[in-house]
Amino acid sequence: MFRFALLFLLVVSAASVEAQLTPASTTTATSAPVSRWQSTFWDARWLAHPTAPVRQYGVYHFRKTISLPQKPSRFVVHVSADNRYRLFVNGKPVAFGPARSDLMHWNYETVDLAPYLQAGSNVLAAQVWYLGDSAPFAQMSYQVGFLLQGDSEIEKIANTDASWKVTQNQAYEPFKGPNLRAYIVVGDGDRVLAERYPWGWEQPGFDDSGWPSARVLWFAAKPRGLGTDGNWALVPRQIPAMESFKQRLKTVRRAENARMTDEFLAGTAPVEIPARTKATFLLDQSHLTNAYPELTVDRGRGATLTLAYAEGLVNDKFQKGNRNEVDGRQLIGFEDQFVADGSRRTFRPLWFRTYRYVQITVQTADEPLILQDLVGEYTGYPLAEKARFRASDSTLTDIWNVGWRTARLCAGETYYDCPYYEQLQYIGDTRVQSMISLYVSGDDRLMRKALQEFDQSRISDGLTQSRYPSADPQVIPPFSLFWVCMVHDYWMHRQDDTFIKSLLPGIESVLRWHEQRLAPNNLNGPMEWWNFVDWAWPWNPEARIGGVPPGVATPGVREGSSILSLQQAYTYLRAAEVFAHYGQNDRAAQYQALAARIKKAVRETCWDATRGLMADTPVGRGPSKTSFSQHANILAILTDAVPIAQQRDVLQKTIAGTDLTQATFYFKFYLFQALKKTGMGDQLVPQLKPWRDMLALGLTTFAEEADRPDGTSARSDCHAWSASPVYEFLSTVCGINPAEPGFRTVRIEPFLGSLAFAEGQMPHPAGEINVRFEKSGPTGLKSMVVLPAGLTGSLVWKGKTLPLKSGRQELTLP
Repeated sequence: MFRFALLFLLVVSAASVEAQLTPASTTTATSAPVSRWQSTFWDARWLAHPTAPVRQYGVYHFRKTISLPQKPSRFVVHVSADNRYRLFVNGKPVAFGPARSDLMHWNYETVDLAPYLQAGSNVLAAQVWYLGDSAPFAQMSYQVGFLLQGDSEIEKIANTDASWKVTQNQAYEPFKGPNLRAYIVVGDGDRVLAERYPWGWEQPGFDDSGWPSARVLWFAAKPRGLGTDGNWALVPRQIPAMESFKQRLKTVRRAENARMTDEFLAGTAPVEIPARTKATFLLDQSHLTNAYPELTVDRGRGATLTLAYAEGLVNDKFQKGNRNEVDGRQLIGFEDQFVADGSRRTFRPLWFRTYRYVQITVQTADEPLILQDLVGEYTGYPLAEKARFRASDSTLTDIWNVGWRTARLCAGETYYDCPYYEQLQYIGDTRVQSMISLYVSGDDRLMRKALQEFDQSRISDGLTQSRYPSADPQVIPPFSLFWVCMVHDYWMHRQDDTFIKSLLPGIESVLRWHEQRLAPNNLNGPMEWWNFVDWAWPWNPEARIGGVPPGVATPGVREGSSILSLQQAYTYLRAAEVFAHYGQNDRAAQYQALAARIKKAVRETCWDATRGLMADTPVGRGPSKTSFSQHANILAILTDAVPIAQQRDVLQKTIAGTDLTQATFYFKFYLFQALKKTGMGDQLVPQLKPWRDMLALGLTTFAEEADRPDGTSARSDCHAWSASPVYEFLSTVCGINPAEPGFRTVRIEPFLGSLAFAEGQMPHPAGEINVRFEKSGPTGLKSMVVLPAGLTGSLVWKGKTLPLKSGRQELTLP
């Protein structure tokens, strides 16, 4: 992995919590300077506490004092830990990590400490935590450990060894909180007892004379590829530091047994809660965010403060309804707890929290407690909004803004499916997220990291895991296919041949698994694992788990699924293009032949001539012979399993057919691709009603799925796969798409539909693409296109094609 990694020098400003970030790139380098620590054993040693168990919950503080003859101009170190660390120099936070990964690709950060050092004495300090059974599923680990390696002879004075001191912070306990009646795997909350906390432990003046020396672990620290045993195979971090800035809640929505105004949220009006009082405050951020809450209190010895976080409130039936409403609703959410010790203290959880609403419940003891301030420190991958979109329908701007916020909150050290419930990087979600990242920010680094991680996740069967990194393995064979499609996406948008070719063996492995499961009728035979397609509801009552279409693995029936079979063909076609590009023509021909064989089988067995639609399973056979879905017909169009001349009619029936199993927000990404493919992109904007409905319900990010007819609310109010309209505004409405691999040329085919005009800008590896389109008469188009230097292409409008050159051009089509 580190052969292709970008080595970033991460410098984080401690004074302001703003990260000095490496600028987001629109091109990908395939090589970087290689540090000696990527090819040799490290001199520094992994450290742990001398007596604490190494695989049980614990929070630790490490310290070392070094003396320097003068302030250095450069003082570079490489640092890592398990599970995580927060590094301080002379009391100021300077780095946070490591970026989440797996044991065979364990990240370390490279940091220049020089701005924080001085002549004379300097204190290096690190908070390290290992959460054991309380860890999130996204956290893979070996045992507790801390490591810091100086880059050269100058910095070796900082190396972790027995000269470092350590203490276990006995103030921390895992905090379970309420039962949220949902799948939530982000780990436990924090309970902190202030009287046990070693306050000031990171500051130069702190007395650590009573701390024991750290225990040096017996095994060597080493980069990936060296050594005889496992533990951590170190690789350099390949993504920038997370973005960070202060963020304040906006409004007090409810206060019980004490008075609080919005001035408290502005930091100007402390709130006093009397002794022996239980007070509750409901606070509204006004939009969803990911942030580290920092609550500062004073006095109130023995008072217990519980902080609860939620995307929205619920009624007595656990239904969310309009997210702006608070009357008759309660906050039931993830929680932290802090017990005051009577002094001025600031509570900050170890990991960020996702919230629109925060509820503070205070139970004081024998003295009053003062709430001094509450502020959030936003965190997220630094995706810069370099694209823009505007149209004659101004409501599309709201969808753009909320969609972009959704994508931002689902991007950290990995992509997340959702920040509140899982924070897991799933392939199905990540494919959509990656396209948004490329089109809006131009930053391909997180996509590249995801492609690598899914490749590294492959199990012995040959499939990728469905989500990775993940301590709990999960396999979704259709997601493995979409990983192959992600590689194709990257290949079309970036010129990065060495990296892409490194993924070809993994592609072969995934496709071989699927080929081996074709039944004699050339449809998917009985399928193992979780064959999730979409949260369509209801769909297959015979499946024990949701999202599985009919015909996948009905007991005793070799029936086959047109949906999974066509997705297999869809993937073979994309893989064939990639392999042909790299000269592997035999493999490309094999995949083309397999795709043709599957499409023929699906047409012959699943096409219902009476309805003019593709059924989910072979027509006239099996228990699901009457099952029809949008999914099967979308994939039939995307693979040309339906003849091109019939595709528009089939797609129109697919959109209008209310008796078909409907695609949810996730699979509408593929519906939108079918609209574009068939020249029906004018119907995109009318298809956005579900997104408008979410805005009408007060959502500030887009949900995992719509509320169901039985009243069940969507679990997650922020799910990246639902942000796809942001990509479509540029790719379909403005019509900007690569015409060749590597985006070497561009094909622009706008679909304005009912819009009078639309304009957009998006980053390209060569610069920026700018377009503006305005209707002229019943069929005409006035267009302005600006292409960066070296980029050419074509403009397509209602069957007419005009060439495009670099620079600005104004074209009119009748």
